[in-house]
Amino acid sequence: MGASMGLFILRRVGVMILTALCLTFVVFFMTNLYPNLEKLAKTQGNFRMSDEAVASWLEKGGYLQSTPKKYMEWIGLAPSYQHTAEDGTITGRCITPGMDPAEAPQFCGILQGYWGYSTVFKDEVSSIIATRLSLTGTLMFWVMLVMVPSALILGVLAGMKEGSATDRTLSTFAITTTATPEYVSGVLFIAIFSSSAVGLKWFKGTATSAMESPNIENFLLPVLTIALYGMGYIARMTRASMTEVMTAQYIRTARLKGVSFPKIVMKHALRNALIAPFTVIMLQFPWLLNGVVIVETLFNYKGFGWTLVQAAGNNDIELLLGVSVVSVLVVLITQLISDIGYVYLNPRIRIS
Repeated sequence: MGASMGLFILRRVGVMILTALCLTFVVFFMTNLYPNLEKLAKTQGNFRMSDEAVASWLEKGGYLQSTPKKYMEWIGLAPSYQHTAEDGTITGRCITPGMDPAEAPQFCGILQGYWGYSTVFKDEVSSIIATRLSLTGTLMFWVMLVMVPSALILGVLAGMKEGSATDRTLSTFAITTTATPEYVSGVLFIAIFSSSAVGLKWFKGTATSAMESPNIENFLLPVLTIALYGMGYIARMTRASMTEVMTAQYIRTARLKGVSFPKIVMKHALRNALIAPFTVIMLQFPWLLNGVVIVETLFNYKGFGWTLVQAAGNNDIELLLGVSVVSVLVVLITQLISDIGYVYLNPRIRIS
């Protein structure tokens, strides 16, 4: 089992690396299309630049190289492009202001820890992503803390007695929350609980102050908006799994032996019923990274999702690529953890 598990993990990691390279190359290709590069040149230079001036600016920055060559430089697997001006000045990705070009490293890409420079925020991409990701991490922590226990309780209660009034009520609630997008529930929450239209000014309609000191007043609405949407999906999966387990042969045998219903649920049914929801819960992490785009923009919480919107809206190519790398890694790593956890939780699965 140990050797098989090791080979299983190695294969998964290999596939994960290959998938990451393919996905990041697609994003790199899309962001480096000539219209985007032309817009970048005019944003950084002058909107009235001629086509010749644009081509000269792009050539100086190494943007007119072939896409595979630029991608390898960005990853850090190929030497960085350098440009020598007519006066002998040498510039390049690895050459920072004031640095002697002779002392500049040849490679400076993702693998070397250099993620590029943001043209909008005027800062290194790695620093921006670290700051914004920590803010979104705080938001995600509280969302998971609210969402997962609530969803599991709802699912277990609904699945214990299929077809009961409790089951129908909780299932209806779960379906309603899942069917309501974040931009609808978020706007409703703001209109009801933080605007003067209704008069219930219990919470703030913006979460900007939560970046400094989160509390119930400024952080509850964005947390609830995201948690409610994901809660219904987990609850429905838990309910379906619990219903299936409760009709299993060993559960019927335990009931015939006179084992109490609460003991059957807690001791026998619960662990097996939580195998399927585990995978769904793990998949919430990549969904949350993408789902927070709407909520962070709506509540003006300047985290990872808000940064993605800013990077895309302002054609900030390096920042957009950095955000894409993090998103791809989060999706693939959580999928790997999900696969490994599923095998451990369900010993009936044979690794082959």
